[in-house]
Amino acid sequence: MSSQSKPNVDGVHTDVKVVERPTRERPYDVLLRFLGLSLTLVATIIVGADNETKVISYAEMQFKATAKWKYMSAIVFFLVSNAIACSYAAVSLVFTAMARSSGKNDAALLVLTALDLVMMALLFSANGAASAVGVIAQKGNSHVQWMKVCDVFDAYCRHVTAALVLSLIGSTVFLLLVLHSVLKLHYRSRSLS
Repeated sequence: MSSQSKPNVDGVHTDVKVVERPTRERPYDVLLRFLGLSLTLVATIIVGADNETKVISYAEMQFKATAKWKYMSAIVFFLVSNAIACSYAAVSLVFTAMARSSGKNDAALLVLTALDLVMMALLFSANGAASAVGVIAQKGNSHVQWMKVCDVFDAYCRHVTAALVLSLIGSTVFLLLVLHSVLKLHYRSRSLS
């Protein structure tokens, strides 16, 4: 509670008591971090556990072919990026929960915002790489004689597509975290001035 002296219309000073409401921290950042952790964790597990082996017939020959995440560098990048984002989300979730209980720290919020931005960029780039490879696997490329792969490894392609959708939602969650943090810093700076 603070006391301020303000002149009225007649120029007489009166004491006005301003009651400041305590600002209640909303758990949006904790909820978004938990959501980002969950989505990237599930995407990592789906891609990491996904493999499919088929017997392929070609010119009177039969051979086994296996589709795994480690056979395509874009899918490796996708898996590692989601694992990094998942690990970061877990650490930042703990840090955010501890910071919420101890009070406001604008420097820590600024560092978290910068790291959220890095994770968002990492995830969106990994999603782009995996999407490009997925389109080639789905449609092939007749100009360079790349055959469609998803006709043969349909379950593998469905799993990677599901992981890609989850990772895209996770990327959007990190984007929302950045926007939430920037708005929070903006409103704090406005209230100080």
